[in-house]
Order: sequence, then structure tokens, then C-alpha cells
Amino acid sequence: MVSQEQRRRQLAREKFLRQQQRRTSARRKTHTRNAVIAAVVGVVVAGGALSYLTGAFKSDDKKANAGAEVTPSASPTSKAPDPCEKPAAGKVKSLTWKKEPAVTIDKSADYTMKMATTCGDIDIALKASAAPHTVNSFAFLAGKGYFDHTKCHRLTTDGIYVLQCGDPQGTGAGGPGYTIPDENLKDKSLKGNVYPAGTVAMANQYNAQTQQGRNTGGSQFFLVYQDSQLPPDYAPFGTISDAGMKALKKIAAAGAQAADPQTGNTAPNATVAINKLTVTKS
Repeated sequence: MVSQEQRRRQLAREKFLRQQQRRTSARRKTHTRNAVIAAVVGVVVAGGALSYLTGAFKSDDKKANAGAEVTPSASPTSKAPDPCEKPAAGKVKSLTWKKEPAVTIDKSADYTMKMATTCGDIDIALKASAAPHTVNSFAFLAGKGYFDHTKCHRLTTDGIYVLQCGDPQGTGAGGPGYTIPDENLKDKSLKGNVYPAGTVAMANQYNAQTQQGRNTGGSQFFLVYQDSQLPPDYAPFGTISDAGMKALKKIAAAGAQAADPQTGNTAPNATVAINKLTVTKS
């Protein structure tokens, strides 16, 4: 026989469960709305004209971009087993500089950026002649260990298909303290406003509607694992090797988490950390 106290507890539990279900339903509605926004981050077709939404890759440096809002990322995918290893021992360095380093790279030489990640090595052929400021900045930051032990904080899985990295804070708001110019925006690989799979490009604060925010790249960059429709506003500065693409697609296959309520980022389910990033001259 159920006592009054037991019955009271049972009713309280049932009320709590109903409240949780309502909250879960509300969160799902929010995530669905964000997913719809993210699905059209690339392009919007209206009245037969092609127009672009802004802020697909807002990033970098609280000084330069204070108060910048984070664009909602793509909808989360189902949780999959983590395909990556545990990060190597070590801590992220907190480093900032007041101005861009002087360009000292050989613009006529070949440079390779190696991301030794928890999910495998990702080798990237850099475009030194087309994007000298960008490549020089990465060589400088890599030499200081700036990227070592940092996590890739954003994975988009709908509309645009990229992994975003390069923020020591892991929030999408961090940067080196200086900005670099937009370069190579007319790269021949960007046909039909598509960033093809294998492209590595800079995140920035450019707003196409206001035409403000040029030359605001810092340290954050994104790796395209599937052709993505985007306006040519993000400086392409490298191409991922075939082996690197396998590692990148492994990360993408594990899916993304729900959007963080504070930053709007959809972090990858995989534990994606850069154990070591190097830039070498061939």
C-alpha cells in the first residue's frame, strides 16, 4: 500500500519530469531555429538574386573586435565515438603582440604547415606568393608555439562544412593582438562563390552588408572538408594534403555538439587539439 508521503514524492517526480520535458522541447526549438539560420549562412536566394548573409566566420582579438556577436553554427549531429587520441601534455601559451611582424618569408619559396593533431597529421601547402602576410604571420606564430595545445573550437555540418581553429581561448574571440590584411580573395580556386574541399582560409570580421571589417584576420582559420558556398571574403592561403583530408573527414564524421549558449559555437564531438603546429620552408 502506497503511503501519502510516497504518493507526494511520486507526484513531485512526475512534475519535475514534465518541467524537464518542456525545457528540452524549448531547447530543441532554439536549436532548430539556429540550424535554419546556419543552413543559409552560405547563400540566400531571393527573387532570383543571390545575396549573402554576413559574419559566417567572425573571429579574433577582443581588442580589435570587442562586442562582436558569434554567428549561429550549423545544427548538431548525433554523438559518435571519439575517433581521436588524448591531447599531449602541455599548456596553451598566452601571447599577444601590438603589431603584425615584419614580412621575412621568401615569397618565391614553398612552405608547408603541419598540424600535428590528436586526430592525425594535417599537412597544408601554403600559398606564400599569393598570401605573404598570412603565411608570414603563421610562420611567426608557429615559431612562438602560439598554436600548440589549442583546441579547434567549431565544426559546422550543414550549409557550410568547415573546422575552425586557431583561437588559444577556444571561444572564437581570441587572437594574437594584431590583424593582417585580406589577401588572395580572387584566387582561381574560388569559382562560383564556392570554397572547395581542401581549402584553408582565414576567419575575419568582415560584414558584407555594411562593407566594414576588412583586414581583420588574426590567428583563426578554417579547414574546408566539403565544398562550401561562401562569398570570397575569407583569404585562402593553403591547400590540405590527401592524408590531411582523411584526418579532417574523420573529425567531421564524428559530428558536432549543440551550440554553446555563450558563444554560439558548435564544438566538434571529436577531441581536436593541435599538439604542435609548425611551418617549414621546402
